[in-house]
Amino acid sequence: MPRTLDPELRRALAARIHYYNEMGIYDFYRRPVSVHTQEVAVPIAVDEQDIAVSINPESGEQMSPRKSAAVAAPVALEREENIFEVIALKPEQSVSDPVRALKIIREDLGDCTRCVLHKQGRKQIVFGVGNPKAELMFVGEGPGADEDEKGEPFVGRAGQLLNNMIKAMGIEREQVYIANIVKCRPPGNRQPERDECATCSPFLMRQIGVVKPKVIVALGATAAKTLLAMNASMIQLRGRFYDFRPAGVRSNDRNWDGCKLAVTYHPAFLLRDPRQKGEAWKDLQMVMKELGLKAPKQNT
Repeated sequence: MPRTLDPELRRALAARIHYYNEMGIYDFYRRPVSVHTQEVAVPIAVDEQDIAVSINPESGEQMSPRKSAAVAAPVALEREENIFEVIALKPEQSVSDPVRALKIIREDLGDCTRCVLHKQGRKQIVFGVGNPKAELMFVGEGPGADEDEKGEPFVGRAGQLLNNMIKAMGIEREQVYIANIVKCRPPGNRQPERDECATCSPFLMRQIGVVKPKVIVALGATAAKTLLAMNASMIQLRGRFYDFRPAGVRSNDRNWDGCKLAVTYHPAFLLRDPRQKGEAWKDLQMVMKELGLKAPKQNT
């Protein structure tokens, strides 16, 4: 008899299945794991159509089912245990202080060598910065040269523009939390590869689960597509809120069930094409309304 996955685990599986589908992989199986108790491999039925909708139920964007996907989870005869819930447990979940929880994630990340970026010229890992209890979080693509040098996201020219955008919203940089999809500088500031995003983004998801923002602003297409696990143009992605919960992560706060996510242009893109600043301001005004923020009055 198929077992029902809870919505959070379904979302995590949806994001992963969508990623592999784009790579042309459609069949998924989990090998039985040997433990002391006798086990049998019980298939967990995964309805691709249902999971596709769970990625973004309002967008209407769905995966095209090609082959049935099933995951076999080991089930002890004495007690049934959902392996996906075990995998989702993170060490920071037992900590109530967000500063300490973020430190645990950073320590877990270590001197990361999980993808090729660690051997392609990065000087240091750029983890994240800001208020660990921020209501507003900005997520960019990846560190640039200045960020790699200083170890802090958005400190170069694009960072200065982001600071101005934040001030225009009536708040200060110190009041928000800022991070990136990948934490190592891609060589030549190139766009991160899909496997690099997939390897690094689980740490970002854990950061989001600790900060528990009310709104996330995805800066640019790479951040938006990775967080939403969907492939669409900026025109299609902007202008609305998405219901978002970090994939594969449970918050230790039962009152936090995810947040709103908005998409706007990356500050680096706005430096290249200043004509789009007006459109970005519309996106930020939408966020301001959601958070009850008012722009500071201009001195006359």
